[in-house]
Amino acid sequence: MSSLPPFPPRAFWKDSEPLECVAVLPEVANTVTFTFRAPSGAFFDFDTGQFLTLELPVPGGPLYRTYTISSSPSRPRSISVTVKAQAGSIGTRWMLDHLTPGTRIKAMGPAGGFTYLQHPAEKYLFISAGSGITPMMSMTTFMYDLGTEPDIVFINCAKRPSEIIFRARLEQMATRARGIDLKWVVEESDPLSPWTGFQGQFNQLMLGLMAPDYLEREVFCCGPEPFMVAVREALQGLGYDMERYHQESFAAPAADAETEGDELDDVYPEADTKAEITFAASGKTALVPETETILSATRGAGLNIPSGCTFGVCGTCKIRKISGEVHMVHNGGISDDDIADGYILACCSHPIGAVTVDV
Repeated sequence: MSSLPPFPPRAFWKDSEPLECVAVLPEVANTVTFTFRAPSGAFFDFDTGQFLTLELPVPGGPLYRTYTISSSPSRPRSISVTVKAQAGSIGTRWMLDHLTPGTRIKAMGPAGGFTYLQHPAEKYLFISAGSGITPMMSMTTFMYDLGTEPDIVFINCAKRPSEIIFRARLEQMATRARGIDLKWVVEESDPLSPWTGFQGQFNQLMLGLMAPDYLEREVFCCGPEPFMVAVREALQGLGYDMERYHQESFAAPAADAETEGDELDDVYPEADTKAEITFAASGKTALVPETETILSATRGAGLNIPSGCTFGVCGTCKIRKISGEVHMVHNGGISDDDIADGYILACCSHPIGAVTVDV
């Protein structure tokens, strides 16, 4: 009897390899799911809720945009992002108009810590609005694929029923897993299409009706900032333990929000003090005020490094600091291990004195 050949070792995708678009799936108006594979056949290794930063070759570009992964790591042969073009969108509109099967683009990541895997619980409450549904879709699909029955109350808010992203796919999963409890909230019904579900703005009363045991659930929230503010205020007003509340947003943090970062002890950038930045890889130098960011100085020197959010969330502008000190206040876009290894986020790092970076 001949033995089966050994299973080849599994290679995982690295962001040094481009992604190849293999499928384009329209979801709702101005919303499309793009599925990618690695040309080498490598598998994808990521956590549910993480994001990718795509380098988009728009005219005058490249442009860097961050998108949450909507597919599940339980299906590792491909990776998907679901994007919604808003009024004035440049990068997302380019994707909808020009990204077709066979196109290859550069991507960075995966990155981010918005995942239920870091906050295990017996019960979950997922609250989202619009395209904020994407990380919830990834997490729900992963739990569904595990084969065990999850306990999720899944709330999504949309303008109209026809604009609920992933509605059919989620309802199909819910018919095969009793632990997926879907609740849709819309602002208005579609013309000539009666709506018998929740209607209006999400509020405390709706929350109590949809998830009476919300105090027992780990909450994950994603959507536009005003929506997440409303959710936080609703939960706080009901006495929810906000240590169990988690949110994902690529919007700039509120001015009065507490920020965490790697701060140089008692040393802060001064507008009237100059700092000298040496760009080791290119041999250039720049003399700038300490209040100017490394990213701004890099662009002023005619150099280009990838950047996305520009306020320390996405991690796209991570570079290695060879020497010197910076004042960095980020918003979760870099890990403590990376900082210990000498990396900084250029968008939120201010040079103190003489600094050398690997650019």
